[in-house]
Amino acid sequence: MDHRIDPQLRAILSALPQVDISDPAAFREAQRLRGLQVAAAAGPLQGVTVDDRVVPGVSGQPDVPVRIYRPEGSSGMLGVLVWFHGGGYVFGDIASSDRSCADLATKVGCLVVSVEYRLAPEHPYPAALDDARAALAWVAEESADIGADPARIAVGGVSAGAGLAAALALYNRDHGGPELVLQVLDNPMLDDRVVTQSATEFTDTPLWTGQQAVLGWRFYLGETPGEVSPYAAAARAEDLRGLPAAYVAANEFDPLRDEDLDYAVRLIRAGVPVELHHLPGTFHGSNALPGAEVAERARGAMYGALARVLR
Repeated sequence: MDHRIDPQLRAILSALPQVDISDPAAFREAQRLRGLQVAAAAGPLQGVTVDDRVVPGVSGQPDVPVRIYRPEGSSGMLGVLVWFHGGGYVFGDIASSDRSCADLATKVGCLVVSVEYRLAPEHPYPAALDDARAALAWVAEESADIGADPARIAVGGVSAGAGLAAALALYNRDHGGPELVLQVLDNPMLDDRVVTQSATEFTDTPLWTGQQAVLGWRFYLGETPGEVSPYAAAARAEDLRGLPAAYVAANEFDPLRDEDLDYAVRLIRAGVPVELHHLPGTFHGSNALPGAEVAERARGAMYGALARVLR
């Protein structure tokens, strides 16, 4: 399969970390140390001001840390993207998303509010959704304070974060939350059943495999989840009508590929405007990697979709 990966991506395969979430705490620590090294090598963020806040949790839940990125020199009310990092629901944090969020803010010309949602298995569903709900409600309610236009709010994320954004969009529709102009779903983790052809076929793909997806869902939902809510796994939703417009990116050698394509098609059939990108020669998470033209194109397409609704 490696020979079918884009040549520029294939050249950096040996430098990528091996993802193994069987011991979530140990893997989180390894990722944290790796992130510190990467951040030190990259230097300080450019082109943005950064503001760390803590927002009230919902229903007596803990407060939620968020980090706000604003393009330097911008003024007035900007469109805002509420962003959720990836990590299979068990790892990842605001710090690891610093550079990608700064790029989103500067390339799109919007505010980005990155959310430090709680992680499984210590905090299984619905903890992450509760934190996502709290962050979105706070952005809408405090829009004047942070310089956000309440009529231009999008949600989005990558991998588990994209799955969380999709679930949040469903919950928001069903419970009368703030109107959303877009949901950005980059390689979203949507289906806890993990039975598609891509999920069962891709057992040794870079950065994420079907086996890791099974583990992630097990940690997020618990060993005996019972009936799984669509607010946990968006692919479980039967009715997709009335959801906000969607940008969906799926990668060829990604175990999540087929559930992503299926969800996009179901959204289209439900009358939801969808911009769908399937990127040949790519794998899970490769859209964020530097130095590959196919990844640059993927990011450019996402920036463009956001700019059209947030600027």
